[in-house]
Amino acid sequence: MRFDKFSFGSLQIDGSTYEHDVVIDRGEIRKRKKKPSKKFRDEFGHTPLSVEEKIPWKCQRLVVGTGAHGGLPVMEEIKQEAQRRKIELLVLPTAEAIKALQQGAKDTNAVLHVTC
Repeated sequence: MRFDKFSFGSLQIDGSTYEHDVVIDRGEIRKRKKKPSKKFRDEFGHTPLSVEEKIPWKCQRLVVGTGAHGGLPVMEEIKQEAQRRKIELLVLPTAEAIKALQQGAKDTNAVLHVTC
């Protein structure tokens, strides 16, 4: 998987441009469906990443890109669930998350936020 460009609001992977959050699940790219997390929006001031979403847990390492400025809140339950499943969890601003994915992405899934 080749990450070509990332800028606020846009991410390019293998030549395709995505202008929405993406989930990388065992090499497949899909749009992040954040509707299940919207109920927590008032609590965080932003729709957070929650266990209510379809998180790609089938991996040894999960990388969460928190946006251009690191603004995506990651709920504590995500961290607890990763620990329970013995999955290494990396929560980084998206540009740094992409770098982590480029370095040995074997058995690694990701959730990448493209704004804030």
